[in-house]
Amino acid sequence: MTTLPRVTLRPTMLSDLDFVVGVEQDAANRPFITPWALMQHEGAIRFPDARHFIVELAAERAGFVILQGCRNPNRSLELKRIVLGPKGLGVGRACVRQLKKMAFLQFGAHRFWLDVKGRNIRAHALYRSEGYVEEGRLRECVRIEDELGATGQPVQAYDDLIVMSLLRAEYDARVEQGLEAA
Repeated sequence: MTTLPRVTLRPTMLSDLDFVVGVEQDAANRPFITPWALMQHEGAIRFPDARHFIVELAAERAGFVILQGCRNPNRSLELKRIVLGPKGLGVGRACVRQLKKMAFLQFGAHRFWLDVKGRNIRAHALYRSEGYVEEGRLRECVRIEDELGATGQPVQAYDDLIVMSLLRAEYDARVEQGLEAA
């Protein structure tokens, strides 16, 4: 297994919300997410079916994560959002591994799923390498920020959402193969 940075997840507090909104607005993140208003994040903190976490690296805030479906009777938990500041340091992979363990061992999920924008090639590759299976593609279902066309005029653009999931049996097999920490 590759040595990854040690990241911790702690519950998001209301005092963290300016940071959360700020990391969403970062130019490196905006093309890959649909930013929420501060009140939406506050709702996710308070909603019993969701968990909102701050990702910390060396005791510094590095991003945030939202899980939804924590009380889903079908035991299908969604990785709603993962947004990180540092790129290329392995923080995303370390975070995804922690979240998988949490999903299956703490929340008792049968299925841990997510969707990722088609243009987010790095995240898509990360999820595939971490055992997620592509279930389908929702073609051009999200409007992205206007882009400049050939004439230099703004044109509306759309992106796909790729739905991916990992099942508990697949996670357990990865643990047996030494691909996941037990």
